[in-house]
Amino acid sequence: MTAPTPARRPLTLRGRLSLTALAIAALLIAVLVVAFNGIVRHQLDQRADDHLRTRAAAVASTVDTTGRRARVVEVPNDDALDSGVWIYAGTRRLESPPSAAADGPLTRVADALAAAPRPHCATAAHRDPVRLCALRVPGHSPATVVAAVGLVPYRTSADTVLHATLALGAAMLVLTYALTRLAVRRALRPVQAMTEQATAWSAQAGDDRFGTTARPAELAALAASLDALLDRIRAGLRHEQQLTRELSHELRNPLARIVAELDWWRSRPRTPDETRAALAVVDDAAAAMRGICDTLLDEARGAAATHRGPSDVHATLLALAGRTTPPPAVVLRIEPPVRRLTAAAPAAVVERAVGPLVENALRHARSRVTVTAAPEGTRVRIEVTDDGPGVPGDFVAELFTPGRRADPGDGHAGAGLGLALARRLARSADGEVQHDPAHGGGARFVVTLPGG
Repeated sequence: MTAPTPARRPLTLRGRLSLTALAIAALLIAVLVVAFNGIVRHQLDQRADDHLRTRAAAVASTVDTTGRRARVVEVPNDDALDSGVWIYAGTRRLESPPSAAADGPLTRVADALAAAPRPHCATAAHRDPVRLCALRVPGHSPATVVAAVGLVPYRTSADTVLHATLALGAAMLVLTYALTRLAVRRALRPVQAMTEQATAWSAQAGDDRFGTTARPAELAALAASLDALLDRIRAGLRHEQQLTRELSHELRNPLARIVAELDWWRSRPRTPDETRAALAVVDDAAAAMRGICDTLLDEARGAAATHRGPSDVHATLLALAGRTTPPPAVVLRIEPPVRRLTAAAPAAVVERAVGPLVENALRHARSRVTVTAAPEGTRVRIEVTDDGPGVPGDFVAELFTPGRRADPGDGHAGAGLGLALARRLARSADGEVQHDPAHGGGARFVVTLPGG
């Protein structure tokens, strides 16, 4: 049974960037080292050739080519000149270095250079590399001088330069890696700070954003994108919370009807007709709950605007009144329109847009609530009027703000969500809900919807 392979530690962005910079620097340094040492070796070889030609020219001055045969003119102290030098008359060897064997490899290379049609240089693979260059001696009789020099000093110099450049390249790589890690660490410090901020913000909800701090242009763009994302997430959370509150608010009345009917049914034995009537009420309340859920979820998904009725406005208002229980001292009246009115909106949307207004009016009315519907050009106008105290003047600006109530301690149940929900559902069908400030002796809310 093989042991499990340990998980490799993932490379950080700093490590990846540092390794990338190190690889690029290594490639560039390798190219520079190869190119530089190639140039150095070429220059050293060229210097060796120049030295050989200079020596060959000095020796050529001792060769007499004016006669029928070339001959060597002996000069005092010419031992230094004769060291590593071959002299030829045509292809016949006149002189050769004392240390070079007649049939040795250096002599054979020198013979080949003397016999070549054009003078040039060659390298002999002896015990140590030796460079040989040929030089023609001008005159009546053809003569050639071949000079040789050992390449060990030149190659040693080239190797020294190579080792020095390799050591310098290695030091440059180490320094590049260290400086890159330091620079990347400093550059990523704002990113780390943003990460720590995001971690802290995730632990507790707040309105903090990244865009309040000065950053480099790239990080500023990232911060702006993250701020926009946070805004969308926060808006989505608020919308979800609002939908939850509205669902609970709207489901409260039909659920109360179901509970009341069940309590009434359990309180004493009932006849079959009374039982059927109670079940009908429960069924109607359950259907209302289902309609509320469908309507609010369609509006939340943006699908409410795709369902365009038409719906009979008066029939919808009568159905709403049949599911509404007014307080004992209040009368709810649905005025019949002068003619049949249809709205270009589903009946459920019309009912849920008008329902909170009726509920709010019944809560504050003294004796009556009146709902009227009439045409207004190509639209339908629905008015909900009560004879209550009306809306306080200092609260009109916040009337449709979710969760706000004019007097939270007035003894009425409510979460301040109905009016905001009514307006939003009406707007989902290209309609509107407004308060009529000109109405006196109570409150009047107006719902306008596109006509069908």
